[in-house]
Amino acid sequence: MNAFKPAASAPRPASLLREAMRLLRPFWKVALLATAMGAASGLSTAWLLATVNRALHAPQGATVGLLWLFAGLCVVTIAGEIASDLGNSFVGQNVVAKLRKDLSEKILSAPIAEIERYRVHRITTTLNQDIDTISTFTFGFSGLAIAIAITVGCFAYLAVLSPVLSLLAAAAIALGSWAHAVARQRGRKGFEAAREAQDELQRHYRAITEGAKELRINRDRRRTLRDAHLRGTIERIRDLRVRAMRVFMSANAFGSALFFIVIGVVLALQYNLSTPAPVLSGFVIVLLYVKGPLTQLISALPLLGQTQVAIRRVAELSLRFSNPESSLFAVPAPAAPRRPGSIELRGVRYGYPTDQGASMFNLGPIDLRIEEGEMFFLVGENGSGKTTLIKLLLGLYEPQEGIILLDGQPVVADNRDDYRQLFSTVFADYYLFDDVLVGPTQAAEAAVYLERLELGHKVSVTDGRFSTTDLSTGQRKRLALVHAYLDKRPVLVFDEWAADQDPAFRRVFYTEILPDLKRDGRTLIVISHDDRYFHVADRVAHMSNGRIVSVETHAEAPRQATAGRP
Repeated sequence: MNAFKPAASAPRPASLLREAMRLLRPFWKVALLATAMGAASGLSTAWLLATVNRALHAPQGATVGLLWLFAGLCVVTIAGEIASDLGNSFVGQNVVAKLRKDLSEKILSAPIAEIERYRVHRITTTLNQDIDTISTFTFGFSGLAIAIAITVGCFAYLAVLSPVLSLLAAAAIALGSWAHAVARQRGRKGFEAAREAQDELQRHYRAITEGAKELRINRDRRRTLRDAHLRGTIERIRDLRVRAMRVFMSANAFGSALFFIVIGVVLALQYNLSTPAPVLSGFVIVLLYVKGPLTQLISALPLLGQTQVAIRRVAELSLRFSNPESSLFAVPAPAAPRRPGSIELRGVRYGYPTDQGASMFNLGPIDLRIEEGEMFFLVGENGSGKTTLIKLLLGLYEPQEGIILLDGQPVVADNRDDYRQLFSTVFADYYLFDDVLVGPTQAAEAAVYLERLELGHKVSVTDGRFSTTDLSTGQRKRLALVHAYLDKRPVLVFDEWAADQDPAFRRVFYTEILPDLKRDGRTLIVISHDDRYFHVADRVAHMSNGRIVSVETHAEAPRQATAGRP
């Protein structure tokens, strides 16, 4: 029995670092060069300050050599900054693009059950907001690298000017760094909580867009969603972020105060320190200048905290989908899937886990055999397990017990994706793609299907796409049926397809479309509640509480399934 994998734990800092290094590895040369150029620019800026201070206090004024040095340092500073900006922008955006590609491919290759458990709103928040946060940070990284280099260079110059005064400045910096470390720890917790609430907000956004009609006709639900849920979540995110930013800003103010205290102490003790005036003035000028880069670094801490949270979320999503199905993209699907002689389920079981790990719904054991060219109806009350059985039959879920056989051969991991290519499906919660995967010779065929489904006056195929999908619910399902027609797969699966059709077209579906498909040799598997049309099926299987309880043919009264097999 295949046990469910436990929920992935939060990635540790070491795993976050490994993930960052993995993403940077293809661009490490550019990243190293950009960092070196940024460091050169920052150090040149610090050297410029020293050169200017020296020139201002030189007895004979600035010499020709100093002026040439000044000009050279200006060139290095500007060129290094430009090179660092370009290099870091290139690396940052390539890393973000790689991240998007990797996550998209992992989602495309992840087990369907895992995607369903993780929830769509959580996935979209990570793909949009978290990656955008990382992208924003990468844009500003070159400026931060230069600010670090300027800060290091300036403090090195301060140490040369006056070791005693530089120790005083270092003590203030150490105290300020401790305050910012505390602020960063507390602020990150606030950003983590706000990010948790973002998932909930994304769910509410889906509710107000996808449920707009229901909310418009239900005043109480509309007010509850707005006042208790939407506004409450938005205000909670606001409060969490304001508190987190307040911590950072308090630490920032504390650091600025320490800075000016150091300058004040230097000015107050200038006659007691026995330090030459040029040294004191240079010291104060450099301190005032370096406050800008330091403030830039400190102001980036909130974004750094949010970026850490975003990287953690991205790593969590990557870890959750780190066991993809193999060979989904490595092996191309067959151009023309063969017609299966039979599809059989033997002793198949499947259960949905709760958060505690226990199954809240169990399907099976299911024993079922569907023959080539058969029209097979699957019926039963809502929640009886019909859709779960269909997902197992399609190979979207892997049985926890039992096997699926195609023409007597087991369907296993290595051939499961090939097996899936036998099917065309229209799910109850289908997604309608507007692109039509057909060649030029099939465009006329698509037009014929559109006319037959009474869509020709509204929809056409232009440049490989439907001209519109802005249709009624029933018409959109007919358009999904056109996809199934054009796929020409040997097995068609319809999950309550007729539920959104008018009575006249529902009759057309059961008495004309399905029989025509059957005459074409297609195997048809239909989930239906339309008991007045059960007679068109070769067999009708009734489900209840996750099991097939009876099977009938179109010419027989219902009979109880014996030995669990129809």
